[in-house]
Amino acid sequence: MEDKELKKTLGMSTALSTVVGMVIGAGVFFKPQSVYLTTGGAPGLGIIAWVLAGMITIFAGLTAAEISAAIPKTGGMMIYIKEIYGDKLGFLTGWMQTVLFIPGTIAALAIIFAQQATTLIGNNDLLLPISVGIIMIVAGLNSLGSKVGGSIQIVSTVCKLIPLILIIVFGFIKGSGNNPILHPIVGENINFASVLGQVLIAILFAYDGWINVGALAGEMKNPGKDLPKAIVGGLSVVMAIYVVINLAYLWVLPAEKLATFSAPASAVAETIFGPIGGKIIIVGILISVFGTLNGFLLTGSRITYTLACEKTLPGYNFWAKLNSTKVPINSIFLVAFISSLYALSGQFNLLTDLSIFTIWLFYILTFIGVIKLRKDQPNLYRPYKVPLYPIIPMISIASGLFVVINQLFFSGMKSTMICIGGLIITIIGLPVYIYMNKKLEINSEINSENFNNIA
Repeated sequence: MEDKELKKTLGMSTALSTVVGMVIGAGVFFKPQSVYLTTGGAPGLGIIAWVLAGMITIFAGLTAAEISAAIPKTGGMMIYIKEIYGDKLGFLTGWMQTVLFIPGTIAALAIIFAQQATTLIGNNDLLLPISVGIIMIVAGLNSLGSKVGGSIQIVSTVCKLIPLILIIVFGFIKGSGNNPILHPIVGENINFASVLGQVLIAILFAYDGWINVGALAGEMKNPGKDLPKAIVGGLSVVMAIYVVINLAYLWVLPAEKLATFSAPASAVAETIFGPIGGKIIIVGILISVFGTLNGFLLTGSRITYTLACEKTLPGYNFWAKLNSTKVPINSIFLVAFISSLYALSGQFNLLTDLSIFTIWLFYILTFIGVIKLRKDQPNLYRPYKVPLYPIIPMISIASGLFVVINQLFFSGMKSTMICIGGLIITIIGLPVYIYMNKKLEINSEINSENFNNIA
C-alpha cells in the first residue's frame, strides 16, 4: 500500500521565509505606479494606504493564525473552512484556490517575470515562452522534494531583500529629499473616499499570499507554535519594508513621476546608480518574483493534493500520488498546467484583480470562523489565541467586507465584470462537488453489495 503521509521536515525558518517570500513579490516593484495614478500623482494617500493595508493584513494574520494553530492540517484555509462550516464550503474553498486563485496568481507573477526578463535581454517575442517556461521550471524543482522547495524559499527570500535594502539605503543617501511625502493627500478634483478603496485593493495584492503558509502545516515540525509566529512576524517585517521603501522612492522621485513608470523601482535605481542600476534592480525583481512564484506553487499544490486525498476532485487517485521524495508530483504539475493556461492571456492586472476579489471572500469566512469556532468548540486546544478578542477579528471582517463590496460595486464596470467572472468560476465547483459525492456514494453501494454477495 502506497504511503501517502507527508514528511514533517519544515521548521520555523522555512515557514517565516515562505510568508516573507510569498508576500514580497511583484507588488512592491509595480503597484506604486497604480497607486499614484489613482491618487492623481499625490503622495499622501499612497503612504497612508501602505500603512493601512499593512495593519489590515496584520490584523487578518493575527485572526487567521488562531485557526491555523488550532487546526494544523495540510490544506490551509480550505481545511479551516471545512472544519467550521462543513464539507461543501470547504470544497469550494479548495476548488477556488486550485482553479482560480493559486494558478491566477502564479500566472500573473510569471507574466511579470517574463516582462522583466524580455526587457533585460531585449527580445519581447519571448514573453509567452518565458512565462510558461518559468512555471514549469519551478514545478520541476518542487518535484524534487518539499525540502528543496523550502530551501529555494529561504535562499530567494534572502536574495530578494538585497536590492530592496540597496534602494532604501542609497535612496535616502543620494536622493534629494525635496519631494513631498504626505501632502497633498490626493490630487485636484479627486475624492478621498472614492479612491481609498481602489488604492487599498491595489496595495493588498502586494501584501497577499501570507495565509497560504497554513497549507504547509502537515509538513511542519511544530505548527502550533511556529505557524502563528511565522504569519505575524513575517507580515510585520513585510510592512516595515514596504513603508520604508516607498518613502525611499519618494525621497528620490516625486509621486507624479513614479506614476509614469511601469517599474518604479527600476526608475529609482537608475536615478541613483545610473543605467546599470536599472538592470541590477531588474535582476532583483526576477529573483523576487521567482521566490514568490515558488511559494505559491509549493503551498498551492498541497491544497490540490488535499482535495484529491478527500476524493472530491475528479481523477483523485492520480492527483493524490506522491513520488519517491514524498511530494504530490501530479498535483504540482496540475497547478502548473492551469497556471500556464492563464499565463497565455498576458493580462497581469486582470489576473491580480480576479485573484484578490475571490480570495477575500473566503478570508471573510475565515475571520468569522474564529468567532464561530470559539462558540461551537470552546474547549478546543488553542496554542495561540488572537489578542484583544473580539475586536481584532471584527476589524478583519469589516476590512474584508470593505474590500469585496468596493471592488464589486464601486470600482467601475470592468471591475464588476471581473468579480462576476470570479464568482462564476467558484460556483462551478458546486456541480463538481455534487457529482463527486454521488459517484462516491454509488461506489460505496457497489462495494457494499459486492461484499454482501461474497459473504
